[in-house]
Amino acid sequence: MWKGNSPGCNQGAAMEGTGGELGGQGNWGLEDAPGLLARASLLIMPAWPLPLASSALTLLLGALTSLFLWYCYRLGSQDMQALGAGSRAGAVSGRPGGCSEAGRPSPRSSGESVEGPRTEGLVSRRLRAYARRYSWAGMGRVRRAAQGSPGPGGGPGVLGIQRPGLLFLPDLPSAPFVPRDAQRHDVELLESSFPAILRDFGAVSWDFSGTTPLPRGWSPPLAPGCYQLLLYQAGRCQPSNCHRCPGAYRALRGLRSFMSANTFGNAGFSVLLPGARLEGRCGPTNARVRCHLGLKIPPGCELVVGGEPQCWAEGHCLLVDDSFLHTVAHNGSPEDGPRVVFIVDLWHPNVAGAERQALDFVFAPDP
Repeated sequence: MWKGNSPGCNQGAAMEGTGGELGGQGNWGLEDAPGLLARASLLIMPAWPLPLASSALTLLLGALTSLFLWYCYRLGSQDMQALGAGSRAGAVSGRPGGCSEAGRPSPRSSGESVEGPRTEGLVSRRLRAYARRYSWAGMGRVRRAAQGSPGPGGGPGVLGIQRPGLLFLPDLPSAPFVPRDAQRHDVELLESSFPAILRDFGAVSWDFSGTTPLPRGWSPPLAPGCYQLLLYQAGRCQPSNCHRCPGAYRALRGLRSFMSANTFGNAGFSVLLPGARLEGRCGPTNARVRCHLGLKIPPGCELVVGGEPQCWAEGHCLLVDDSFLHTVAHNGSPEDGPRVVFIVDLWHPNVAGAERQALDFVFAPDP
């Protein structure tokens, strides 16, 4: 069957010759082992055509490359879907969350979770996108919050004095008023900047009569007799207002815990006219602390948070957890003039650095 000039015959002949030499002569030593092994290996090497082997290897590498590219596309598309959903939901995460001041009111301001499971799903998706890009390390509380961990008294919407409308971070120490020492650096910086911030307010102030159009930079009133001018709104800088208030802007840039890259973060002037009142409401999250620097505090002004009354003092900061039910009122006479405070949203002192980074990603301002 086999021709004499075929490779198989040649190999067989070579082995026969070798075997004859081994059997016939019988005189070989260890020094001959390498040559003998090389010759013996020819018998077990399959006759595999080189072009066919190259083609099979090419097909295998191509299949693996295609599988890898498909996996990368799938993973990237999931990330982009989560990020896109987060950007489209700026109304959920981006509204300043209906606090008494320094933010536009929303249905969530009464503590009601209007979006319900849809909001929780959005936060969970964005948090998973963050974990894929970085890590789950230190994300235990944030993960539970994204999954809808129940708040005090059973969760948002349940009657109680602390009802954050959007995000409740569990296991945070909760009190209506936070000690000044918890944010000592930022408190001292703001109080030392009191003269400059007060001058800035004088430069942008007006008569607040309501009979003339709103001056440039001032937002429509949150309620009758309540006005604000924001330097940061929902984590976004307002360049024209910052330019008009250089002292206040400089102070904000020096703060360590200002929520400047988060939709929960606002900063600006809040004005309450005599007779004005903001009824009980709750902020969107317990992950922040709202700092009030008193600028002009006439008699008859009050702030009640979680059932505890307090009052501002000119040149001094008051730290408030506005996720508690709170009410603001100016009970003074028209001759007393408006109550003016400078409000800045700071991180709660017990929110860790890794948690802040994750929440900044999840609640990033709209581009």
